[in-house]
Amino acid sequence: MTGHVSLVGAGPGDPDLLTLRAVRRLAEADLVLYDALASPEARALAPEARWFYVGKRAGRASTAQETINRLLIREARRGYCVVRLKSGDPFIFGRGGEEAQALAEAGVPFEVIPGVSSALAAPALAGIPLTHRGVSSAFVVVSGHAEAAYAPLLDALPPATATVVVLMGLGARGPIAQRLIVRGWAAGTPSAIVLGAGTPAAWRWVGPLDALAHSVLPAESAGAPGVLVVGEVAALAQFLNPAFATDVATDIATNAATNAAQPFAALTALASRT
Repeated sequence: MTGHVSLVGAGPGDPDLLTLRAVRRLAEADLVLYDALASPEARALAPEARWFYVGKRAGRASTAQETINRLLIREARRGYCVVRLKSGDPFIFGRGGEEAQALAEAGVPFEVIPGVSSALAAPALAGIPLTHRGVSSAFVVVSGHAEAAYAPLLDALPPATATVVVLMGLGARGPIAQRLIVRGWAAGTPSAIVLGAGTPAAWRWVGPLDALAHSVLPAESAGAPGVLVVGEVAALAQFLNPAFATDVATDIATNAATNAAQPFAALTALASRT
């Protein structure tokens, strides 16, 4: 008897943000293949399952994607209910599409259970709305792991026309900030770094774009997933969620205050007209 595979999005880290269907599939699982950023607390949701780590982290030894595909197919063919637990959403920078393709080609039944991507969840938890009437009407999401991944979109994006969200871009925050400034973005554009959103290690930095490269990340958050946000909406963070975990503002207090006041004033003005 052939089993089945559930490609499950684990969300940003807090198990309370798992979907109800994800929780049900974990409870039914015989085997869970999990990523590096999957929450340890999720183990309590699948106490009878075998757990096998197949995570990938930059610069570290990791399980080859072809090996993961073979494991999914083999264990499902043995009749097991397999959960592939992936941080965020399976189809957003998670290679979920490759795994789904491998399963489809092998004739193995599978389903995709969406998760809350950190591209959306991290800014929201930190008090940053990616779109906001009168401030930003669009956003783009890019991977920051390599210049070839983010350069084409950032080079084609007119300055300040959309909120920019960068995943896996902590190490490239300097080159990314410089690239945007060279292409006409104001040096004082509000920007943010959000680390470990949805976890006890949550941390936030807010400041102008030209200070992004010099931001100092906390040692205790080493290895935590991070998201960069560039755009006027980033300045709303300290108004909409002033108590977010550990909050660090830049030393450029005048610029930060000025940039923060502009979108908040726009928010107030718009609210008064509705």
